[in-house]
Amino acid sequence: MAAVRVEEVLAAAEEQEAEKRRSITVEKELELEFDLGNLLALDRNPPAAAGLRGAGPQREALLRALARDNTQLLATRLWELPAERAGGAGGPLVARLPEPTFRLPREKPPPRPRPPTRWEQFARLKGIRRRKRTSLVWDEQAKEWRRRWGYKRAGGDPARAWLAEVPAGADPEEDQFARLRREKRERVARNELNRLRNLARAHRAGAAGPAAPLHPTGHQSREELGHVARVARVSTASLGRFQPRLPKEPAEPPSRNGGRKRRFEPLLGNLAAERSRQLELLRDMGSKKPVLDITRAVNKQLRQEEAEAAAAKGKKQSQRGKRGRRQQRVGRSGKKSGARRQQQRPAGSSTGTSSGGRRKKA
Repeated sequence: MAAVRVEEVLAAAEEQEAEKRRSITVEKELELEFDLGNLLALDRNPPAAAGLRGAGPQREALLRALARDNTQLLATRLWELPAERAGGAGGPLVARLPEPTFRLPREKPPPRPRPPTRWEQFARLKGIRRRKRTSLVWDEQAKEWRRRWGYKRAGGDPARAWLAEVPAGADPEEDQFARLRREKRERVARNELNRLRNLARAHRAGAAGPAAPLHPTGHQSREELGHVARVARVSTASLGRFQPRLPKEPAEPPSRNGGRKRRFEPLLGNLAAERSRQLELLRDMGSKKPVLDITRAVNKQLRQEEAEAAAAKGKKQSQRGKRGRRQQRVGRSGKKSGARRQQQRPAGSSTGTSSGGRRKKA
């Protein structure tokens, strides 16, 4: 076994100590600019141009060393901040960061503030302030803590009680339980209507910007979601041909109006199929017998029969109406003439013999 000299051991220990000190000591020609609020460090020192040329391992090693040194400087500045123990003496050591000085750009615009509801506008006008109340209250009947509102609330639902008090001035024969259930349904419907109105008002208020194409209630049907997806797809210049597809979306991209997209035959394709189509077209053009479309002919005949039946029905109704008006005019004229004759006839006269036995002359 070779003997180890003491000088070599001491030299190795000093080298290890210097390596440890070098790992936390970084020297820069220009000091870095720090923004500890954003944990940001800006290094304005120019890197070595010779080491950044190419894409070999030397460049990767230089970039790693540069990132490591800058991170060490940022960590050193963080340890200079006042620190405290979080959660007691045994908690982790945390530092209180200062206010950020560098304004970072946002990826998306900030959200618009929600428009106030009618109740919020009324409360602001009247100076009503919202007071925070506990969600649990003591129920004297059940002798336990229960929710203030909702299922199994304190005091119970009056519509589910076994006894209902008849109000003063009410009909004693009226079912009070049915009245309570009806009033509860009316309150629920009124609250839901107010909620929908607030949503619609907020939807109209946000129409000045990029309005959401979905329904304001938030419950979208399958047709609405399909319409939104179709509009979003065809909004591109290629009408959605190069857009990534959803898992269950059809392969054919939809058109702008949502109908069937026209398909054109390729210019270079099956020559035999094209020759057969052209020959069939020439055969139809040269034939003296016109081509009969059975479906179109049957539909035309059905429409003609329906039109004739409707015309005959309307004619019968008009004739019936004329006959009724004629009879009505005849009846009215007979009544009027009879009344006129009664007025002209004397009181003691009649159509037959008079009381004195004399016959009236014609």
